Amino acid sequence: MGELEGKKIILGVTGGIAAYRAADLCSELRKQGAVVRVVMTRNATQFVTPLTFETLTQQPVYSEIFDAHRAFEMEHISWSKWGE
Repeated sequence: MGELEGKKIILGVTGGIAAYRAADLCSELRKQGAVVRVVMTRNATQFVTPLTFETLTQQPVYSEIFDAHRAFEMEHISWSKWGE
């Protein structure tokens, strides 16, 4: 059992050359037992794709503030309630 077993963590990734390091961090958090969700800025997706984080976390990646498929829920509010 890892130190972070069962903890829910929201990882924010912004645009910059160091964004690829967030994938390493995400992997380490998962190895420690954390459940990780990733929020990415549009610029971050130019450095690392959302699919990379979806594969690492097995969770959806939030990268669009106005997603037509999620019109019935305020996504940023539901995510803040999800994380610890």
